[in-house]
Amino acid sequence: MKKAFILTLIVVFFASFTAFAQSDANAGKNGKAGTEVSKDNKKNKKVKVAEITFESLEYDYGNIYKGDNGECEFKFKNTGKAPLTITKCQASCGCTVPSWPRDPIAPGKTAVIRVKYDTNRIGTINKSITVSSDAVNNSVVLHIKGHISEKPVESAPVQDAPMMKAN
Repeated sequence: MKKAFILTLIVVFFASFTAFAQSDANAGKNGKAGTEVSKDNKKNKKVKVAEITFESLEYDYGNIYKGDNGECEFKFKNTGKAPLTITKCQASCGCTVPSWPRDPIAPGKTAVIRVKYDTNRIGTINKSITVSSDAVNNSVVLHIKGHISEKPVESAPVQDAPMMKAN
């Protein structure tokens, strides 16, 4: 029984050693696996791809009041050579709702991602929206920030007291 167990260990050891040796044989010239450029990869460099470029990755609401307009826009351009399709926009929480173009954006064209934040929540705004697309930079994170406070209570104007006649 012991001989069979030891023989199994030896077989497993040599099998794993052989697997590691084969992966090292596939390493590139500088010793890092997968860094060697094949003829197929050189052809793929000529493939046209989309690239998404935003004017700004952050929107600052500043100090706003509860119930104020919580909408903002992130303008972007397809700076690539192929049509750009945004596949998903995921907000970090349910209080932030993004909307994005569903149709492909042609190379050189611009579009907008609209974000609506629920301003009925008092406190600091610090949320993110992850934009996923078929672009070469396929995941971009946008941020919104600011602070929401209660609206100040408006008081009624003070009326002057009637003047008394001096005798």
